Amino acid sequence: MQKPSVSKSRKWLPAALPVMLCLCVLGSILMAAILSSNIFYSQLLFRSTTSVASVSRGQLILPHSLLNQIADLQSQVGVLLEQLHVASAESKALTTFADQLLHIATSLDKFAEALSDFYDSSSSGTNEVSSVDEDFSDPDESEINQGSDTHSFNSGELHNFTALKPNRLIGKKNFLGVEAISPTVGLLCANMASNVNRFMGYKIYRMCPDDWDIAQKLMISGCDPLPRRRCFSKTPPRYSKPLPINSSLWSQPADTNIMWSHYKCKDYSCLVSNGTIGKRGFFKCSNCFDLSKRGWEIPTNESTSAEFTIDEVLRLKPGEIRIGLDFSPTTGTFAALMKERNVTIASATLNLGAPFNEVIALRGLLPLYLSIGSRLPFFDNTLDIVHSTLFLDGWMGIDLLQFVLHDWDRVLRPKGLLWVDRFFCKRDELKMYLDEFSRLHYKMLLWRVVPKTDKLEDKSFFSAVLEKPLRS
Repeated sequence: MQKPSVSKSRKWLPAALPVMLCLCVLGSILMAAILSSNIFYSQLLFRSTTSVASVSRGQLILPHSLLNQIADLQSQVGVLLEQLHVASAESKALTTFADQLLHIATSLDKFAEALSDFYDSSSSGTNEVSSVDEDFSDPDESEINQGSDTHSFNSGELHNFTALKPNRLIGKKNFLGVEAISPTVGLLCANMASNVNRFMGYKIYRMCPDDWDIAQKLMISGCDPLPRRRCFSKTPPRYSKPLPINSSLWSQPADTNIMWSHYKCKDYSCLVSNGTIGKRGFFKCSNCFDLSKRGWEIPTNESTSAEFTIDEVLRLKPGEIRIGLDFSPTTGTFAALMKERNVTIASATLNLGAPFNEVIALRGLLPLYLSIGSRLPFFDNTLDIVHSTLFLDGWMGIDLLQFVLHDWDRVLRPKGLLWVDRFFCKRDELKMYLDEFSRLHYKMLLWRVVPKTDKLEDKSFFSAVLEKPLRS
């Protein structure tokens, strides 16, 4: 009973397509005419009204409503393209129309970019920001009625970044197999518009604001990945060349190689002094910055400590452990010990109140600035080992733990090792967490559960080295 209706729809689609295409072309031409007239009028107004120009210092701000109009038209063209893509499998005529419509879409993107370039060039030679300035004007009433999330973003540079980036040769695919690049921004950035606007409020080709603390708050809150910025990162004013690798692993970094502006401690001695305990601005991995504390080398009492030694773990896979990840609050000590054993480890951590990433890099190791909610930037089945300590704790909900463990499982190669190092939680919650690890169906190679004695609460430490199985 449904076949006649399907056939009928396919009959009228090719006939109606030229009309749809013409409407789209007409809409694009009208939009271009309107935008062009607005540009001409703005340019004339800017040149003739000197008193107004003196107030604004020659600054032209890209209207927020104009960006929304362009985005709406791009969205409509995208929907039509998607419909054509579905229908064009059996028709060469539809394929041709789809290609022509794609050219219109990419031309529209280029026009939007050229419009931004116009405003950039209009304010060149001044100290003001052009299209990257935040537009603090109120949105149109129509934008409010539409309920669009994008109306809360006032940063022109954010719109510039997220706009589709077509290849130089329009309609030609690049080596990635696409005709344009779509920059990515975290989904939850829409819930933090004011901070995102602040983060993107800078002058292009000028110095970036010293605001990594804002960026990290955005990342932790789910605005990750952050939009890229077209400004230059600040550097320590008296940066000295790093130490050679044979001495940098265990040497205290120079104070001049770290920017201390957003830390409570203003020099390295503050990070390790007994007199600053409780005043350093961080508590996770409290001894991390004391590079004399190596760890993981001396066997411990199995009844009182859940710590395995590195050599004990490496003996499980002689010669097979070459590359891996340490996802922990760390300054790179685990990675340094592994490097001495010819194993390359990337250290994933945030700057939790102290310069964790800077110290990792100054030791000659690889820092991975990554939030807990991010997908690991490694391909499937590539790492020999994943290690984590002082991170997987009883603060984690089961849902988050599941997503983290499955992402670690994704990047581990078959027969790779997952080293869970001193996971602690309340004793009556231990089984709940252990059940989640058992659901991975890994082979248990090392296993230890001991009571946590440094607190009055009834808690336990759990450590394990688990082997990923082969799956087909």
